[in-house]
Amino acid sequence: MNHTDLRALFDQQHQASRRQVEVPLVVRRERLLRIQKLLEEHGVTLAAAVQADFGVRSPQLTEMADLMVLRTMLTHTLRHLARWMKPRRVWTPLHLLPASARIERQPLGVVGIISPWNYPLQLALGPAIAAMAAGNRVMLKPSELTPHTSAQLAHVIGQFFAPDEFAVVQGDAQVASQFSGLPFDHLVFTGSTAVGRKVAIAAAQQLTPTTLELGGKSPCIVASDADLEQAALRIAHGKLLNAGQTCIAPDYLLLPKGQEQAFGDAYAKAVAQLFPSFMGNPDYAAIINHKHYARLRVLVQQAEAQGAYVQWLDDGQGAQLASAATAPSWGKEAAQRQMPPALVWNVHSGMDIMREEIFGPLLPVISYEHLDDVIHAINAGERPLALYWFGNDEKLRDSVLRRTVSGGVTVNDTLMHVAHDNLPFGGVGASGWGAYHGEHGFLRFSHQKSVFLQAKWSPASWLYPPYGAKFERIMALLRRFS
Repeated sequence: MNHTDLRALFDQQHQASRRQVEVPLVVRRERLLRIQKLLEEHGVTLAAAVQADFGVRSPQLTEMADLMVLRTMLTHTLRHLARWMKPRRVWTPLHLLPASARIERQPLGVVGIISPWNYPLQLALGPAIAAMAAGNRVMLKPSELTPHTSAQLAHVIGQFFAPDEFAVVQGDAQVASQFSGLPFDHLVFTGSTAVGRKVAIAAAQQLTPTTLELGGKSPCIVASDADLEQAALRIAHGKLLNAGQTCIAPDYLLLPKGQEQAFGDAYAKAVAQLFPSFMGNPDYAAIINHKHYARLRVLVQQAEAQGAYVQWLDDGQGAQLASAATAPSWGKEAAQRQMPPALVWNVHSGMDIMREEIFGPLLPVISYEHLDDVIHAINAGERPLALYWFGNDEKLRDSVLRRTVSGGVTVNDTLMHVAHDNLPFGGVGASGWGAYHGEHGFLRFSHQKSVFLQAKWSPASWLYPPYGAKFERIMALLRRFS
């Protein structure tokens, strides 16, 4: 889509949003029900498109991590939307009585969404559900790295929605750049911190408020009293879901000194339980493309060159990669991108693997003696999107949570805080700003308008000029009771 067509589409939505400022509950519900029907009728086709883009990613993974999340989000939103829309009466202070006040929740207008490739359905339609619940029009720019999914989304959304309601814009990074410069009423971006900075700069030129869902180095802390077998299984699941291509995946592990061998054995056992094989296993996703695969290989090579030890959790990575000639029906190229998991030991802060977000199945491990050292290390870096704690000491847990700042936290598991519809999902600092999910998303994409209703008789007239003794007595009284 060229810039002229892009601007024309935006203008169409903008004008429609200004013609229909009030969007009734019945209209909002009907739009959400159309998304629900879209998923029911085309979920299988959309999952197949995701599989085609990754080369290897089972429909079951897309069903669980994309479609099921969207279905529960829709159910929750439809159940509570009427309550969310109601004006909120607020308390009026004594000196303003007998007036009253309320907050009205109105649509912003047109919301732009730039979605990523790793969960190309959930992270495209999830913000759209929240934005449409709030009564907005939506323009979606999905990732160019998932062209089959993007094309299928454009096709099915075009079947269910008019262009001035919900439209998909396809194109490369240049189109995304032009998209982020449109004067949206709100812009949502999910992706890397580096690109997020560019989006924020482009949006600022239009004074467009943004929600940035970025990533970063999400730490996973294992306490000395943690159940290592259980922790290893839950960490492995969180790390290896979608082959580690998850913004809230555990990015590095903080482990008590002396537990290295026990955890390594438990993690290897957990990985074998989840994925008895890697190449040819449809449950184990491929890295999205060769560029990202090569980046991960470089991270490993650099770490090894600087003294790290890499524990590959397969029966020989060289043998596995060499066996790509026997790849299954999706072909050699995709199977070659199924990178086996690895624990990376003896790492330090100067390594790229400890500076960059990994976004793959590599898990660096740092051993610690004192928990204070862990907290200092976390606080010395950028604030993470997620933090994970495994342990049974509640006082110790709460101390860590009080002394660190992160977008969200899951205790004794990974990823699960994102699945809770009543918890906001979002980052802080370099991991992003703004949050959505549930009512938090509804509010993010709504304007909360202050309304003050003055009474027929108002004591405020006592404070009108000319000022004199009466004014001073009233002000003294107000100071006394304020």
